[in-house]
Amino acid sequence: MELLSARVSGLSESQTLAMSRRSRELKAKGIDIVNLSLGEPDFTTPDAIKEAAKKAIDDNFSYYTPVAGYLELREAISWKFKRDNNLDYSAEQIVVSTGAKQSIANVVLSLINAGDEVIVPVPYWVSYLEIIRLAEGKSVLVKAGIENNFKVTPEQIQKAITPKTKLFIFSSPCNPTGSIYSKKELEGLAAVFAEYPQITILSDEIYEHINFIGKTDSIGTIPSVKDRVVTVNGVSKAFAMTGWRVGYLGAPLAIAKACDKIQGQVTSATCSIGQKATEKAVSLDPSITFSMRDTFKKRRDTVLKMMKEIPGMKANVPDGAFYVFPDVSYYFGKSCNGTIINNATDLCFFLLDNARVALVPGAAFGDDNHIRFSYAAAEELLVKALERMKESLALLK
Repeated sequence: MELLSARVSGLSESQTLAMSRRSRELKAKGIDIVNLSLGEPDFTTPDAIKEAAKKAIDDNFSYYTPVAGYLELREAISWKFKRDNNLDYSAEQIVVSTGAKQSIANVVLSLINAGDEVIVPVPYWVSYLEIIRLAEGKSVLVKAGIENNFKVTPEQIQKAITPKTKLFIFSSPCNPTGSIYSKKELEGLAAVFAEYPQITILSDEIYEHINFIGKTDSIGTIPSVKDRVVTVNGVSKAFAMTGWRVGYLGAPLAIAKACDKIQGQVTSATCSIGQKATEKAVSLDPSITFSMRDTFKKRRDTVLKMMKEIPGMKANVPDGAFYVFPDVSYYFGKSCNGTIINNATDLCFFLLDNARVALVPGAAFGDDNHIRFSYAAAEELLVKALERMKESLALLK
């Protein structure tokens, strides 16, 4: 008799977390590792947000809160959605969770029955497929290659829709590619979904403020689908608050109530102090994020310039987030000291062992011809990593 459930036995570990763990293990042995496997800003939380948290402690915000979050916070998020995204979600349509990952899981578990299909563009964020698997749904993968800047087309989506399609989930700006869908591109997708009222759209906008093209557009502003869009966001990336674990969603009321119901039986509300800090964060003028955004853009340009000096490494120019997702298939079939590189996973382990650089193989995101390189690290570390990579990759023949 199996001890563990089939549900957990069929679940894969997050490869970003796995690579980060292996990196920490090597560091613990005294090995100098440049860890670029996690999507975590190396900045600190702005002082105004930290002060709001300290005040909340002093003011004794230390009791249970409503499952969906303090009303004041949900009202602040409602205003943020209107101010920044032109989205109309009332406070009752907002649920605050322990990170955007929980927000996504709440939505999927609220909507998906066994056998329901979820359309997922490839490359995708690592947890989408595993969350869908937990809900006993089926992921229908639609590949968006580097030649189309990693963005799917309306024609591709049309072909992927079946009577079992229940949900479409995507991120813009995208993790792992940094690609951003334009308003025109979103309108093209919306025109397809407008014909299928049974399909909900989940728009993951956690990297909203880390964009290099001025602003990001939300598919939830398009009239033909706005009543079927769930918008997920949070404070981890834009405000350097990864450890605070606060994410949120705006959704049609029935879905918001379902997410509240699920969360109430799993975690209940997220941390009361984190909520008060988030209330301050979303109330701040978005310009507070510009300095960090500009630093990321400078790092991106440095990384792309240095990658051009490495033979066979093909990358697009990301419009946002803090990742580059280069094609490394040039190195497949090459070897060094008996180690043969068959795919990007082999290459990542080779670079970890030889260049002492921790990256994430593209297989984690649905495309094992690529690797994810995070530039959410100091520029000197990025330069060191790329110099090491260039030297190690030159050994492959």
